Amino acid sequence: MSASPLPGRRSVLRGSLAASAALTLPATVGAAAPAFALSGRPKAGWGVQTGDVTADSGLVWVRSDRPARMVVETSATESFRNPRRWHGPLLGTGTDFTGTTRLRELPPGEQIHYRVLLADPDDPRRTGEPVTGTFRTAPVRRRDGVRFLWSGDLAGQGWGINPDLGGYRIYDAMGKLDPDFFLCSGDNIYADGPIAATAVLPDGGTWRNITTEEKSKVAETLTEFRGNFRYNLLDENLRRFNAQVPSIIQWDDHEVRNNWYPGQRILDSDTRYTEKSVDTLAGRARRAFSEYFPISTLRPGARDGRVYRVLHQGPLLDVFVLDMRTYRNANSPDGQTVDPQGILGAEQLDWLKRELSCSRAVWKVIAADMPLGLVVPDATEGKANIEAVAQGDPGAPLGRELQIAELLRFIKHRRITGTVWLTADVHHTSAQHYQPARAAFTDFEPFWEFVSGPLNAGAFPASALDGTFGPERVFVKAPTAANVSPAGGYQFFGEVDIDGDSGELTVRLREQDGTVLFTKVLQPGRVGQ
Repeated sequence: MSASPLPGRRSVLRGSLAASAALTLPATVGAAAPAFALSGRPKAGWGVQTGDVTADSGLVWVRSDRPARMVVETSATESFRNPRRWHGPLLGTGTDFTGTTRLRELPPGEQIHYRVLLADPDDPRRTGEPVTGTFRTAPVRRRDGVRFLWSGDLAGQGWGINPDLGGYRIYDAMGKLDPDFFLCSGDNIYADGPIAATAVLPDGGTWRNITTEEKSKVAETLTEFRGNFRYNLLDENLRRFNAQVPSIIQWDDHEVRNNWYPGQRILDSDTRYTEKSVDTLAGRARRAFSEYFPISTLRPGARDGRVYRVLHQGPLLDVFVLDMRTYRNANSPDGQTVDPQGILGAEQLDWLKRELSCSRAVWKVIAADMPLGLVVPDATEGKANIEAVAQGDPGAPLGRELQIAELLRFIKHRRITGTVWLTADVHHTSAQHYQPARAAFTDFEPFWEFVSGPLNAGAFPASALDGTFGPERVFVKAPTAANVSPAGGYQFFGEVDIDGDSGELTVRLREQDGTVLFTKVLQPGRVGQ
């Protein structure tokens, strides 16, 4: 797909790294993050990001260290001869000095080079050092193909940026694959997971973290939620990856609190929290989330913004990003025989049906922030509740399974081809094939669900399967112990490669260093696989 030589794409990142030098990981492990000085011109030390890139548009993100006007210049080459200029928003305290600029009428299937300038609001001629990045727009020609990565779960269970290990090294491995985009399946932060300076490893060794004030406790205030998103940007690998690869971001529970649902009240026994309303915490988290990621449907200040959306990636691929958190019913044993709200809510389910019916893409990737047939329990309230969809009863659909059964039946009867489910959440990697011949509910066509992650968090044993939709676990890699640190391995990401000539979709499940663990090739044009 690339319209320019690959080395050019790599070399353009030098500007981003130079501008981010103030955030180089400190040599002293376990130290606090460096502070920013406010002398001189505006600085963009947190790097740049692009998100929700399509064939002709995309969003560019930046954060300033002070009030500044955001300006973006784009070019077909990294020399920036005859650049096109885009005037962005004024960055201020209302958005924690973050901002996004929408780029429109871009050429499809091309490498776009961009640089972000931060100008003094009182003197536009005074600008800081430009920060550069690059991305590819989606193709309009089928033969160009599409390749992307996915994973989730970052800085979880107290395992943060460890300079001894080189920080979040998985982003370096992902960047070397030069994907068209990265799909993050949720848990971008762990707002409920403080980061301590050290942790004891099972072998008696010491894990060391970069620390910040905002990550020293659970996030409750808007400032603390913002600080959680900034924490990950202290990692040089992540900033370099952001400048190279556009993202499609969704959220799950840890952007707010473990296993949260609307209307929930935090138990008084959880003394970490003085704010007991989860809806209040979720509102603050949602605002910080919208400020720190370039998401087309969730712009800062938008009243009707939402996380769920569809991203068209050319004739081969549509990505349907779900929100299985905001509209769900309360976690419960999930054994009810009627459940109109489910895990998606009625409005989102109608939207998904409508968009799937309208899609003309060869492949429809359904990006779910939680798995379908893996049992994910919730014991946060001292009850035997269910956190995801499956509740462990292999019989006819109950609870949230009813909504998924309705969707799977709709896909079959509308003869919607090429659906593939991708997810993270459970902190191991696996591949499940769902087959009506093995299922209690049979009115659906076979499909695949692929699981990846974590990016940098504790790894956990494989979840139990629920037989309602007939899943068979074809591959799994997971530890036998709970909360294995990233030093112990079990950090994963997945790759999807769609061939432009044959239309075949190849899924590769990879380890942290990029090693391929499992490969599955799917054929185009089928209702079920």
